[in-house]
Amino acid sequence: MDERIPAPVLDPVDGTVVTLPGAAVVDETAAFRPAILGVRGATTAVTVVLCSGAFADADWGVIAWAVVVLTYNIVRILQPVRIQDDTASLLRVLGEVAIHVLAVAATGYWSSPFVFSLLTAIMVAGFARGFGFAVRVGAGSVIAVALPYLLTEGATTEALRTSLQWTTLLLLVAAVAGYARHINVEADRQHSLALDRLGRLSDANTLLFALHRVAQSLPSSLDLDDVLDSTIRRVEDLFTYDVAAVLLLDETGGGWRTVRSEGSRIPSTWVDRSLPAPAAQAARTGRLVHEPDLARAPGTGLGVESRCGLYAPLVGRERVIGLVAVEHTDADHFSGRDSDLLDGFVAPAALAIDNALWFSRLRTVGADEERTRIARDLHDRIGQSLAYLAFELDRIVKADGRGDPVGPALERLRADVRGVIGEVRDTLYDLRTDVSEQSDLPTTLRDYVERVEGRSRLDLRLDLKVEARLPLRQEREVFRIAQEALTNVERHSGAERCLVRWWCEESGALLEVRDDGRGFAAGKDGRLDSYGLLGMRERAASIGATLDVDTVEGVGTTIRCHVTEAAPA
Repeated sequence: MDERIPAPVLDPVDGTVVTLPGAAVVDETAAFRPAILGVRGATTAVTVVLCSGAFADADWGVIAWAVVVLTYNIVRILQPVRIQDDTASLLRVLGEVAIHVLAVAATGYWSSPFVFSLLTAIMVAGFARGFGFAVRVGAGSVIAVALPYLLTEGATTEALRTSLQWTTLLLLVAAVAGYARHINVEADRQHSLALDRLGRLSDANTLLFALHRVAQSLPSSLDLDDVLDSTIRRVEDLFTYDVAAVLLLDETGGGWRTVRSEGSRIPSTWVDRSLPAPAAQAARTGRLVHEPDLARAPGTGLGVESRCGLYAPLVGRERVIGLVAVEHTDADHFSGRDSDLLDGFVAPAALAIDNALWFSRLRTVGADEERTRIARDLHDRIGQSLAYLAFELDRIVKADGRGDPVGPALERLRADVRGVIGEVRDTLYDLRTDVSEQSDLPTTLRDYVERVEGRSRLDLRLDLKVEARLPLRQEREVFRIAQEALTNVERHSGAERCLVRWWCEESGALLEVRDDGRGFAAGKDGRLDSYGLLGMRERAASIGATLDVDTVEGVGTTIRCHVTEAAPA
């Protein structure tokens, strides 16, 4: 089994490719050099001791091989072998093994004084190329020595025992060297993975810190201009650019509006086909587009002189509502880190811009709703009364022209005018009445019920059970819902009795307005909206409440508003 380190390694945690030092450029025996030098020095010393008898007996064959083997080992001690993943390194390993095998075979086989030097060659093979290579080298060395030895000595018990002992020893050394390399490779791999993941975590921490600053600096204000100003300032803090712009989708006329820009002068409006190709791609796919060289893209960037750019979509409520673009006049200016930073930045920016856009819409809708309600109150109360007064004046003028007495008619008219003045006063009072920090919902509701009961023939009963107080914004909307419901009872229901219940506890609150009027048939939703139920539902939804309407024609109507969660004050 060849255990050379491959260049690409997969991270076992997330599967990403980690680049480790390749065997083609790294000394694979460097980690084992102390062990190799120690074994080589020990075997060299043993070889010298074992060769001492040959020097005494003037055995020139052994002496010649001793000079070769000792010279080679001394050179390798002074200049350790360097093994890389190339043919030259493979030949160096095989050459060392061949030298020692020849020395052993030429000087007595297993009785050779150089047999221990063979251990070093096999260890180098195992450390350099792994377990499989070391076993193959060890087996080849055993065969190269054992076969001639057995042919020379004969297959005697002693010869077989000696060959088996040295075979076991050499293969055991090969296995130990291969296993040591396996452990070292795994340790290096884990170390490299740890360093790589630490580097990526460091980059991620840098990005998160930058995005944290962005999220903190994005305004809590729901004013669109403030949010856009803050967005372009954060882009200026995070990137080096020549052109930066925030574009918003024009949902009414189509195309795009440049709502904020820095750097080069760019058009204030864009149609889809006039957007730069990378920006159009980002808007179409909903993903960031990094164009390192705008010269390769059709057309140009937002800026005429721009040569590279980043284009990130602003996605709100699962749809693209705008774009953030940064461009530079130098090609390949933005890096992958810039792409990651912009991709992370647009998420909180899109949330802030989308919230500001919706708040602007709700503010417009709320203003329209209030204008509609005021107009309806003026029409239902004052408008009809003034029309009646105009008819009475016409009748009195005609009667006076005929010579009929008009005194009693004028007295009645004066009383009617006083009534209209009272209606105007009541209407203005109702419009001004609201919940405040000083006047909570039960107090405001009690005053309003008393006024309605005083000006109508309704028998109104108020049931209050208050253990807590809601946030001011919720109490104001609940009061407007109660006001609208009582207006419907007073003007349209024909009821004689009405119950107004307000129960507020820590776990939730309930507003109930129940009358014994004429009710209406099921399915008359259009008529329901004309009675203001649409506005009541919108008010309930804006504070996280639910509105239920129970009605039976000829029996009465019950409106219930359940508040189950606290909305922001």
